[in-house]
Amino acid sequence: MTTSSTDATWPPRLPADFTWGVSTAAYQIEGAADEDGKGASIWDTFVRRPGAVRDGHTGDVACDHYHRFDEDIALMGRLGLDAYRFSLSWPRIVPTGAGKVEPRGLDFYDRLVDALLDAGIEPTPTLFHWDLPQSLEDQGGWLNRDTAEHFAQYAAVVAERLGDRVKRWITLNEPFVHMSFGYGFGVHAPGRALLLDALPAAHHQLLGHGLATAALRNTVPGAQILISNNCTPVRLRSDARSDEDSAAASAYDALHNRLFNDPLLLGSYPDLSAYGMPDPSWAGVVRDGDLATIAAPLDGLGVNYYNPTWITAPADPAAGLPFDLAEPEEPYERTAFGWPVVPDGLTAVLTGLKARYGDALPPVWITENGCSQPAGLQDQARIDYLSGHITALARAMAQGVDVRGYFTWSLLDNFEWAEGYHQRFGLVEVDFATQQRTPRASFAWYRDLIAAQRS
Repeated sequence: MTTSSTDATWPPRLPADFTWGVSTAAYQIEGAADEDGKGASIWDTFVRRPGAVRDGHTGDVACDHYHRFDEDIALMGRLGLDAYRFSLSWPRIVPTGAGKVEPRGLDFYDRLVDALLDAGIEPTPTLFHWDLPQSLEDQGGWLNRDTAEHFAQYAAVVAERLGDRVKRWITLNEPFVHMSFGYGFGVHAPGRALLLDALPAAHHQLLGHGLATAALRNTVPGAQILISNNCTPVRLRSDARSDEDSAAASAYDALHNRLFNDPLLLGSYPDLSAYGMPDPSWAGVVRDGDLATIAAPLDGLGVNYYNPTWITAPADPAAGLPFDLAEPEEPYERTAFGWPVVPDGLTAVLTGLKARYGDALPPVWITENGCSQPAGLQDQARIDYLSGHITALARAMAQGVDVRGYFTWSLLDNFEWAEGYHQRFGLVEVDFATQQRTPRASFAWYRDLIAAQRS
């Protein structure tokens, strides 16, 4: 196993029961967009909006995982994975989001789970990774409190079918990103640009998590339940040190990190007065008993990390947000997506969670971490990225953070949301014209790392 890392601690020795995995998401890989009774999702609708997705790409076929999952599980077996994090397509199972269940959708996930178990790989499904049934969006989507109730009903349906074999569950993926990109700025489905009026989508997603947690526990004895939050360390440039800059950073941290972690772990929302919301009831959105439902004990917190966020005071305070996004002044290496490569940000996220939540912090799972790099099989930059971030999580563990597993994003090149097929995150290169899968150098590197950890 080779890496360009010069860190003398490489490779870090992690506990023998540490879980190594990969992550994917249904709309990004499955294809079969209208097969076997599947209903339309908000992404099926959004990709047909002119200009919404680069070059008009869609997820109609994607990686054709729906028909090729056996081939993909064989690749996972070659990696020697402990677990596979995937998402279930809500509209594939409940086509209109509520009511009639499509048995063929459940049959597909039955086959997938059985094939994973036959390969010795633990299935770790995520119930919602952004592909809301379009029928529910037509009724308001996550701005409508009823969606949280429908989500819990869907969770119960899935748990009843798969719960005899699936023990680790993730409710939501990155509710901050779905709220902000989908409802706040409109760059993701459903494409609504509501700015701060998107905040009810935060509460209703979290309420859906709490209600789904209860449904899972009622159906699956001993279920392990997580939620995956996108976490970012909030940083100031060296030339941005005024009280106004610090207040802007605190406001952004409240919106991106604490809005989605405090209710889960502390049972309360952070101060949102910077957003004109001093009333914690959010004008009736948050009802009595909601926070107790949201704060039901977790078995783990999923952390998705990609990079820090730099913040300054707003140049125009009247523009509506109490912060401006900034570029770092340091000359960081960049991924093909343009994101700065900052491994120590992962250490900062993990130790920061421990400092803020203390004993309330459950075991942590890194449920996404990876990078887009140019097409090609020799992807040393991805190897360097992964080695740096795995070293960073090992440093956090050495400082007392209980991290149980690491799922890299992603197994396959896939449909990367508004970027279509232009960003490649896979350990495996996919030729989307032929669906040929070819492992990259990073695939062999990750395989060897896992083997070395077990030796």
